[in-house]
Amino acid sequence: MEYQVLSRIPLKNLMDLKIDFAFKHLFGSERNKQLTIVFLNAILNWTGSNKIKEITFINHEVGGEYKEDKQSRLDIVVKTEKEDIINIEIQLANKNDMFKRTLFYWSRLYNLQLQKGKGYYTLNPTITINICDFTLFKDIAHYHSTYHLYEDKTLQRVQKSDDVLEIHFIEMNKFLKAWLMEELNPIEDIIVKWLLLLVMVDGRKQKVYEDIYKVLEELAMKDRNLREAFEAWEELSQDPESIIAYESRVKFMIDEVATLEDAKYHAEQAGIEKGMQEGIQEGIKAIARKMIGKGNSNEEIMELTSLTFEEIQVLRQDVER
Repeated sequence: MEYQVLSRIPLKNLMDLKIDFAFKHLFGSERNKQLTIVFLNAILNWTGSNKIKEITFINHEVGGEYKEDKQSRLDIVVKTEKEDIINIEIQLANKNDMFKRTLFYWSRLYNLQLQKGKGYYTLNPTITINICDFTLFKDIAHYHSTYHLYEDKTLQRVQKSDDVLEIHFIEMNKFLKAWLMEELNPIEDIIVKWLLLLVMVDGRKQKVYEDIYKVLEELAMKDRNLREAFEAWEELSQDPESIIAYESRVKFMIDEVATLEDAKYHAEQAGIEKGMQEGIQEGIKAIARKMIGKGNSNEEIMELTSLTFEEIQVLRQDVER
């Protein structure tokens, strides 16, 4: 099948933009700055005078606290013309610490703004955007969750001068499900077409959603930014050095997910075994209590249940209370 309007290469050769290496190279480069601005405005739903008009990419190192973070600092940090700090991360594996980890890195970025001799009033709003390739909130149906600081009783956000915390979680599997169920409209909701760009290729499953490509192809006819995104995406996907680095990253992520799944399986098995042992022990103790109630001696109970003298004495005290 040939694709001529946008793609000059087979769709299967396009990098998966949910792989953080590819995402950062597309949206984290000075060359594609305008794409990053459009992408951020779509996610933050900033329009009119609130729209981001300019950004500066910030090179930073807020990781390194833990060994497992060595491979995870492929995020993007920008400063807007209003001095807001925005951090975008692709999260590929659920390590069950997402929320606390996010708050930790948010606090580091917020804290890094404070220069020696400056007051706290100089600290600017800091926004973290996590694009997750897994289910994070099982009790929330919508794919995009946003968190701010609110007062508990009135649910009123803090005053504007103190409204410095904003955290976004975008769950791509929920987004894809909503799209497949025809619940989303990329014309009415600008964020949809940009997330379709991310979900179109699944490198780890080696799957391409050609129907999504056709939708994006039609949208790109009237959207210059979307066309430019495809062009940059194709160029990145054909660069030999980038391909090597990308494939290495994909392999690392597949191995990491497999390791997490293996650890989860063994933990579940250990839990089942532990539960069985605890159940057996409770059954033995129940028998011992009945024997105590019937007047059996400690020696008789010890012989039948293998409980120690001390364990039987504790049970006897409970029964005789």
